[in-house]
Amino acid sequence: MEKLFKLKAFPKTKNGGNKAGVYIFADDLTKSQMQKIAKEVGYSETAFVMKSDKADYKVRFFTPKFEVDICGHATIATFNLLRDLQIIDTGIYTQETKAGVLKLNVTDHFVFMEQPSPVFSDVIPKEELLACFKDIEFDQHLLPQILSTGLREIFLPLKSKSTLENIKPIHKKIIDLSRKYQVIGIHAFALAEDVDAYGRNFAPLIGINEESATGTSNGALGCYLHKHHLQKKQYILRQGYQMNQPSEIITKIDSLNDEISQVWVGGSAITIKK
Repeated sequence: MEKLFKLKAFPKTKNGGNKAGVYIFADDLTKSQMQKIAKEVGYSETAFVMKSDKADYKVRFFTPKFEVDICGHATIATFNLLRDLQIIDTGIYTQETKAGVLKLNVTDHFVFMEQPSPVFSDVIPKEELLACFKDIEFDQHLLPQILSTGLREIFLPLKSKSTLENIKPIHKKIIDLSRKYQVIGIHAFALAEDVDAYGRNFAPLIGINEESATGTSNGALGCYLHKHHLQKKQYILRQGYQMNQPSEIITKIDSLNDEISQVWVGGSAITIKK
C-alpha cells in the first residue's frame, strides 16, 4: 500500500489550502529518515503516523529543517486522509504528539482537532513590531500578545483587511524578535465583516516565510478573539489570500464562567493529484 501522500488542508477553493505531507505506517522509520523525507517533500510540515500505547495513533511532525511538537494543518490532513482511505471511520479519536495527547473529532467532511488550553503571555510593545513590517498600521483597540495553544506565537492585530494585505514582512527582523521572545513566529490578523478575521502567518525562524493555512495559529487566534473581542462558540478565519491559496479554518470554543475550557480547530482536506 502506498504510504506517502500529499494533501492540502483547509482549502477554501481548489487552489487553496496549505500543503502537507502525510506518511502512514511510519513505525519502521528513524528520526533521521523522517527528517530526510520531510526535506524531500518540501512542504512546511510532513506528518508521520505510527502506533501508540497512549492513544489511537502517534503522530510526529517535521518541517524541512527540524521536528516540531504539533502542526494543526498536517493533523487535519492526516485524519481526513485516514477517513478517506477507510482506515478509520467517523467518530472521536486520540493522537499522541509532543504537545500531549489530543482528541480528534472526525466527521463526514471535516476533522476538528482539540488543542491544549490557551496560555496568554507577554503583551509586546508595538514599537518592537514596527521594525518587522513595512506599511504597518495597528488596530487601536487590541494589543499584540504572545499566546499558545501548543506553539508560542505573537498575535498582531492590524487596523484593517487592506492593511493586512499591504504589509511587507522583513524576515530578518521577525527572526530576531522570534528568538528574543522564544516564539515560532508572528500571526498578523485583521477583523472583518464577512468572517471573523483574515490572517497572515510568518515563521521565517523555522524556514516558513509565509504560510497559507495554520491550524494551531487559528485555534489560538480564536482564543484571542474570545478573550479580547467577542465571545462566540465558533469563529470562521481565513488565511492565504495574499498567496493565492485561499484557506478557511473553523475554531470552536467551549467556555465555563468566561474561562476557555476546550479549543477545537478544524476543516477539510483534499488529496493532491499526481
